[in-house]
Amino acid sequence: MHRRNRELAFIFEKIADILEFLGDNPYRVGSYRRAANLISELPEDIEEIYRAGKLARLPGIGSSTLLKIEEFLRTGTVKKYEDLRKRVPEDLLELMDVPGVGPKTLRVAYDRLGVRTREDFLRVLRDGSLARLPGFGPKKVENILRGMELWRSAQERIPLPEAFPMAEDVVEHLKEEKSLLNVSVAGSLRRMKETIGDIDILVSAERGNWRRIHEHFVRYPEVAKILAKGETKSSVVLKSGRQVDLRTVEPLNWGAALQYFTGSKEHNIRIRDIAKEKGLKVNEYGVFRADTGERLGGQTEEEVYELVGMEWIPPELRENWGEIELAIERRLPELVTFEEIKGDFHVHTDWSDGINSLEEVVESAYRLGYRYVVIGDHSQSARVANGLTPERYRKQWRKIEELNRIYNPKGFYILRGCEVDILPDGSLDLPDSFLEEFDFVVASIHSRFNQDNTFRILRAMENPYVNLIGHPTGRAFGQREGYPLDMEKVMETARETGTALEVNTFRVDLSPENIRRCVEKGVLLAVVTDAHSVAHLPYIKIGVGVARRGWATPGALLNTRDLEEVRAFVRSKR
Repeated sequence: MHRRNRELAFIFEKIADILEFLGDNPYRVGSYRRAANLISELPEDIEEIYRAGKLARLPGIGSSTLLKIEEFLRTGTVKKYEDLRKRVPEDLLELMDVPGVGPKTLRVAYDRLGVRTREDFLRVLRDGSLARLPGFGPKKVENILRGMELWRSAQERIPLPEAFPMAEDVVEHLKEEKSLLNVSVAGSLRRMKETIGDIDILVSAERGNWRRIHEHFVRYPEVAKILAKGETKSSVVLKSGRQVDLRTVEPLNWGAALQYFTGSKEHNIRIRDIAKEKGLKVNEYGVFRADTGERLGGQTEEEVYELVGMEWIPPELRENWGEIELAIERRLPELVTFEEIKGDFHVHTDWSDGINSLEEVVESAYRLGYRYVVIGDHSQSARVANGLTPERYRKQWRKIEELNRIYNPKGFYILRGCEVDILPDGSLDLPDSFLEEFDFVVASIHSRFNQDNTFRILRAMENPYVNLIGHPTGRAFGQREGYPLDMEKVMETARETGTALEVNTFRVDLSPENIRRCVEKGVLLAVVTDAHSVAHLPYIKIGVGVARRGWATPGALLNTRDLEEVRAFVRSKR
């Protein structure tokens, strides 16, 4: 997301929170939330959209909102926000971001229990006084405490979907300095771990250029504070509050340094132990004979692994989870790559709660080099997401037919899809007679996240027209844990019914652990963006990385199949 879009969306979301805390008109609160959501999804910088005169035409941007956007673009803030934040204790403003809390809960704690600080709030949670108030109870307080823990961990570590684009932007900035020879993210981000500590970036260049590279690094426009600046290492804090560390190494040491700084610690310890048994020493400078100190290699990672007697191990697998033993035997799985992805099975347009038009989404998917895309707008019960009735779906289909006449000759196909709600009793939001007319159906749960939802998912998978279960565990990483679920039964039923399970990029749902279990059990998976903006579509790379961390091979993903194979998959269940 563009920096100004992110800052303005934050301001509007906070205005909504404060107004709700103060008991303001719910319609006004909702309008600020809609504007925040819209701005956060915009694919372009908001100033460019404003200067092009397109802002006023966006849904949810009225004259009052437009004036505040203009004020922000002029001054960098919004006076209404600055005035409102003085009326609420700063700690309570922060706590509004905690999953399961929200402005209404904090208002009750403020009025009834005198809560003014984070410590006050924790006290009333733990001593039972909040649980004794009407509308609360021990279960709700337990959920809030879990939310506090999630929120605390999110402050300490960066969720992968946030860290990945952030790091990509820094890397692109570094590439402007032409003297560098290699650049790569390292650490847990390169391993596609679900949360990241600091963002680590490694560069190789001739030593005479190191100072220039570090000077260029600290001039990155998003830098808020320079913690350290040197020739071998520099550290900065970005305006987002996240830390980025840059290291420079000699080209001769590139492979050894990249292997060393990628980790994991457990993986590297095991590699060094194996090297020691062979009379070798491995460190960030290369591979050496332990007795003589003779340098044997280390310019590439492949060379490092080969010298200790194994094939190169993809970064996503480097956790000492059995990958080293397989590498020694030359039996590592061939992991799926982004280049093998032929389409996305779950994207939204402005027909429901997406930002971009059907035409814009289709063109963006085509430009990614896909063979097909499934348009999966919400069904009718998702009123807050402007869900489609059967009549509106049919209107959308007519537009899809028109677009297919343009794109099919280019080898690209738009599939008529939907994200149908799985209702509380496990039935679907659309009748079978209508679902039969779709090319592809995603079924998802969007309600009752506190209950065990196994029976709802099992019933949905038994429907012959459901091809994919959307965000199966209900998890939104760093925001929501997900609902109780018997994953063994879900995987077993998915395999038996021929239903795929979704790997949702931005939710990191499924987790890598569940992906690996699916791969082992022969359950078909599909990596999706669940994109609500064309800006999200390229980040399917994150989902592919998560799938690779779950040891997913090309055959494990529906996305690697061509269009006729996808149609055959749908037909085989029906």
